[in-house]
Amino acid sequence: MKRFWTEARAEGGAVLLDGRPVRTPKRNPLALPTAALADAITAEWNAVGEELDPLALPLTGLANAAIDIVEPDRLAFAEALAKYGETDLFAYRAESPPELVARQGAGWDPLLAWVQHRYDVHVEVTAGVMHCPQPAATVGRLRDAAAALGAFELAALSPLVTIGGSLVAGLALIEQAFDANRLWKAINLDELWQEELWGADPLAEQAREARRRDWDAAVRFLQLLR
Repeated sequence: MKRFWTEARAEGGAVLLDGRPVRTPKRNPLALPTAALADAITAEWNAVGEELDPLALPLTGLANAAIDIVEPDRLAFAEALAKYGETDLFAYRAESPPELVARQGAGWDPLLAWVQHRYDVHVEVTAGVMHCPQPAATVGRLRDAAAALGAFELAALSPLVTIGGSLVAGLALIEQAFDANRLWKAINLDELWQEELWGADPLAEQAREARRRDWDAAVRFLQLLR
């Protein structure tokens, strides 16, 4: 699609293209909760070149998801994300070698300590890949934490959780408990370990870069909601 507008501007929580409000794919008004987010999305539209590439509008895409996908059934969306708490990445540890076991402990134990203190829960940790059930109280409280979030927060939480397979990492970002770069390294710890041992795989690097773009967009989206 060719660029069909001359100028985008923010007004009252909306983004206007030559004076006409932007709508979501489902034709809902693109009503944004903060002026900072409206300004950032406006900047995305003004930066578009001659052709419209949706990948160049990541903040717009997250806002569309919040309005079209999350808000109509917010609790069901939260429930789906909360299920990641039952098999959180940080609860499954390597059995060997000792160096990787130690690195996982150093990187992941502080995150589990935080979530256990923050939500008054216990997280079972296991070695290997066999499923380790979490206590019902833990599952329930993490579910409640996700359900308490608004549609725009959940839209950002979705890529944060699915990219890393960790609800703990996503909630830590929501709560601003850890730096985003530290959490990124934590969810990629095993992959980066393999690269140290065997060298980089260009295809794996490209895939990780694509995930990082989505991760960074979601992190920024959260920051713009505050």
